[in-house]
Amino acid sequence: MFGSFIRAVFIRTYNRTTTKVFLLVLGILFFLPMFFYYLATRKGNAYNKKLEDIRSRFATDGTQDALREETRLNVEKKIAFFKGKGDAERETEKLLKTRLEEQALLAIRDEAPDLKSATYEDIAADSMKKPLLLLLFIVFGFPGFVFLFLMSNSFVKYAYERLIMMIFVVFGVTFLVFTILYISPMDASYNILGDLATEDQRAAFNAAHGLDRPFLEQLWDAFKGIATFDPGNSLLGGEDVITQLMNKFPITLQLTFFSLLLAVLIAVPSGIFSALKPYSVLDYVVMLLALIGLSIPAFWFGLLLILNLSIEHKILPAIFVPGTWTAYIMPAIIMGTGLAASIARMTRSSMLEIKHQDFIVTAMAKGLSKSAVTIRHALGNAMIPIVTVIGLDFGAMMAGATVVEKVFNVPGIGNWLIDKQFIPDTPAVLAGVVYIAIIVSLVNLMVDLLYAFLDPRIKAKIKGY
Repeated sequence: MFGSFIRAVFIRTYNRTTTKVFLLVLGILFFLPMFFYYLATRKGNAYNKKLEDIRSRFATDGTQDALREETRLNVEKKIAFFKGKGDAERETEKLLKTRLEEQALLAIRDEAPDLKSATYEDIAADSMKKPLLLLLFIVFGFPGFVFLFLMSNSFVKYAYERLIMMIFVVFGVTFLVFTILYISPMDASYNILGDLATEDQRAAFNAAHGLDRPFLEQLWDAFKGIATFDPGNSLLGGEDVITQLMNKFPITLQLTFFSLLLAVLIAVPSGIFSALKPYSVLDYVVMLLALIGLSIPAFWFGLLLILNLSIEHKILPAIFVPGTWTAYIMPAIIMGTGLAASIARMTRSSMLEIKHQDFIVTAMAKGLSKSAVTIRHALGNAMIPIVTVIGLDFGAMMAGATVVEKVFNVPGIGNWLIDKQFIPDTPAVLAGVVYIAIIVSLVNLMVDLLYAFLDPRIKAKIKGY
């Protein structure tokens, strides 16, 4: 039973390119004895035995001699036609092997159509049914078997495939951002040293930071720095880029989280109430507020809040003060307003689509209360597009926090990138953009996995993935 389970997981994992490569790397010690086992047993397979019998028969019944003579004539005619010189015997023997193999495969297909070729995957998978061999392979390839057990879980396998895709996204973003910064007309040495610097001083600055090297060399260093989490030092000030990011990323993440939480707490109930009473006064008010929230510019709204809540009434701090929770209120309100508007509109439209479905009518006919039907049946099925909007808007908020951080002087990643991109400080800008892309990709992965818990149909699809 255990061997059959391992065999099934091995076949599914080995037949997919992305998982096959990782399995070969982790299980190199496992595949060495497996390969020797394959070499030792493949000749004893019924298919291979039959193939050897056919080859032997061709050698004794005159088939091989007839094919050799026919092949020799064809080779000699070809050499004569092209008026060239060649080794007819050598080319004849080379072509003869190919023709004999083709004839043998045709013969075995006609004489024993039920026999199948003994591939490496088949022999390796069948060997796992034998307890002693399975124990030997586990001892030699323990990391590979850990990977196999992880791949037996459909959700882990689904997440693994998405993580592989994320790697290509990260390298694509790195290439695109670095290329744009490289061809940018802005000169970092001029912006940092000033217009009074001499050409020799600028040349020395470029040489010290590797800015005078060819494009491919700098691109390779950029890839290596991103992959090893060591993008280098900032051109302005010489600070370690990773240290700067680790100090600023938590602030932006906290601000984004509070904004997202505020938006969801406001938008989802508003959208539900609006959908339960469509075209009523409440519905029109909610949709009007949502439209206003989408239309208000963030910088104008931020200045308005500062003027009223900070300068006139002195309720909240005008600028961001680290370590003070009240400093997050106004930035979170501004960032959450636009997100709440889009979530409320999506919640309303999704609930309106679901509330007239047959299963909702059936639930009402069974005598369930309106609140139970709304929360347990309607909202659960309407959450798929809502979660999609939240996941996409989270990435937009991470990138869009720049304006809000600048208005309130928040020492986050967005404010930091604005100061760095006009130099341009290539290591800092590249690392900031790429690591934001990584976080956004991880959030989208979490959203994809969350689908399975919200919709049983998607869960069944992932299990059959």
